[in-house]
Amino acid sequence: MNHSRIIVDTIIEAKWIIPVDPYEVVLDQHAIVIDKGIIVDILPLSTTRSRYHAQEIISLDQHALIPGLINLHTHAAMTLMRGIADDLPLMEWLNKRIWPTEHQFINPQFVFDGTQLACAEMITGGITCFNDMYFFPDSCAEAVISSGMRAAIGMVVIDSPTTYANDCEDYLAKGLKVRDRYQDHSLLSFCLAPHAPYTVSDSTLRNILTYAEQINVPIHMHIHESSSEIQINLESTGIRPIERLRQLDLLGPDLIAVHMVHLTDYEIKLISQHGCSVAHCPSSNLKLANGIAPVQALLEQDINVGIGTDSAASNNRLDILSEMRQAALLTKLNSEKAGILSAHQFLKMATLNSAKALGLEKTIGSLSIGKAADITAIDFSHFNLQPCYDPVSHLVYIADREHVSHVWVNGKILLNNKQLMTLNSQELQYRANFWQERIATTLKH
Repeated sequence: MNHSRIIVDTIIEAKWIIPVDPYEVVLDQHAIVIDKGIIVDILPLSTTRSRYHAQEIISLDQHALIPGLINLHTHAAMTLMRGIADDLPLMEWLNKRIWPTEHQFINPQFVFDGTQLACAEMITGGITCFNDMYFFPDSCAEAVISSGMRAAIGMVVIDSPTTYANDCEDYLAKGLKVRDRYQDHSLLSFCLAPHAPYTVSDSTLRNILTYAEQINVPIHMHIHESSSEIQINLESTGIRPIERLRQLDLLGPDLIAVHMVHLTDYEIKLISQHGCSVAHCPSSNLKLANGIAPVQALLEQDINVGIGTDSAASNNRLDILSEMRQAALLTKLNSEKAGILSAHQFLKMATLNSAKALGLEKTIGSLSIGKAADITAIDFSHFNLQPCYDPVSHLVYIADREHVSHVWVNGKILLNNKQLMTLNSQELQYRANFWQERIATTLKH
């Protein structure tokens, strides 16, 4: 043994490393060196073992390593409502199926079980971090901690009473209490999460802005998701939602505007001028027939665009790899330009752009020295990924979640050769069946 070598925890050797930053770089036959959950080096295989001695060496000679994928918008616990309201428009989907089901069944155990199920699905799909918006955020936080994932926990606010809270003051008080309890947890961050302009009053939005500025957290909100949403706002206020948010001073670098499907040129410029981020959810937008977000126009105005899945009740899968492909194809179709954006751009949207929206770009989003070792390995050995001339092109246009083999968060392995390491799949199945039986019985009546 060469005692001059530096002792570290883990070395992951791979056929390719795609760091995302630097942009459009693909490193061939390289390794990532991890110590205490941090990436301490990225270097060629030929020099790795002579420089470092690792407690564990993982050789993935048919794989690409990418930053852990980030789901910029979801409602994790709604995974337990997957498929109960398919083939309905947004407002009917909400009013006739989703909200009545939530009113009857939502409680802390439902949120814990649903979030754990969602975490398992996301981990097996290479997602290491998600931005959530749902009730009982303390149950969400506990489920995330049990999974080993990273998450931005939404402090949800809506003007209507639910089983979680009575009014906007109650929502805010409970959400802030959860943040106070978990704010020192290294894998958790927080967002204030008003549901949408049509469900939150001006006075509540002003309070949310005040709190967001005081505790320095992003605001995560559905905006311009559907034409009906915009019409509701026009009828009640006489202005479109984005203009209303501008007048309330909510537009800014800390706003994560979700969906943003129906936009005028003026609104796109307004979002750009204020430095807002957009969470693009292509499959949900398609499934609910809400439209196609103008991603090309957003990026042309230097707006930071990340990618989300929305919930499994509206998508119906929590799969960022498939969302990248959907986003890429829709952007080409919408612009009628096949070369409008490269595969690298969509990978960046699913990683570093989403990290930036959450204010986490210094910690995650790229495979960079000094950042957390949040890493996803994609197995390219299967025949349906052959031949491979460009691994980034394959990631966006071919790879699916069954090709994800390993996942690490903070250097801890959560998925090892496609096997979950922190969650029990049989227990998840049991809990999913329990809730399915309860909910299905009420849907029959």
